[in-house]
Amino acid sequence: MKQEKNTVSVLLMLFSILFCVCLIAANLFATKQIALGTFSVTGGLIVFPISYIINDCVCEVWGYSKMRLLIWTGFAMNFFFVAMGALCDWIPAAPYYTNTEGFHAVFGLAPRVALASFCAFLVGSFLNAYVMSRMKVTSQGRNFSLRAIASTLVGEGADSLIFFPLALGGVVPTSALPGLMLSQVVLKTLYEVAVLPLTVRTVKWLKRVEGTDAYDDNISYNVFKISLKNS
Repeated sequence: MKQEKNTVSVLLMLFSILFCVCLIAANLFATKQIALGTFSVTGGLIVFPISYIINDCVCEVWGYSKMRLLIWTGFAMNFFFVAMGALCDWIPAAPYYTNTEGFHAVFGLAPRVALASFCAFLVGSFLNAYVMSRMKVTSQGRNFSLRAIASTLVGEGADSLIFFPLALGGVVPTSALPGLMLSQVVLKTLYEVAVLPLTVRTVKWLKRVEGTDAYDDNISYNVFKISLKNS
């Protein structure tokens, strides 16, 4: 079953909305480091891996070109949110407002976190989509679970290597960064493995409802070629 659609379906729109919300929430949550047992991670771990799961679903069902458009849409929405938050932080508070320090603690760091996130997100997301797409073509659509995990390892690995030094360098001890990066990759991958049965069922349901199963044969992987068509 190979079919291409040049329009955006309601389901793809809903996935896109969730994707953007996850990216924005992850930037805010990343301003706090939390402890999960012996692991120290950022709060972004709670929601950010969902964006990679969506990446896998969209790339599998609708193809790389749709995911490329979604990645740039998420980037734009994230940038808009952070810019507005920074502007609000910069504007003087009302005389009766008493939470200026708390607001600044979140949005004062958010632009730096966002800049690191933007760079890491673009590299990690496009690598995840590329690996997912190429492995699907090579395997002729088989082994979705393996492809989902492999693409996540590549994408999350690149994301963490870029994000943590840029976002938290000088904020957390340098000696703690390697452990923080490794724990993030491991935990995010375990996160995807844990929800993989749900992801597999979701993909099968989407293919059945949408009537599409995209194969990225002879397409351009140029990240700047934004189009609704799988080309």
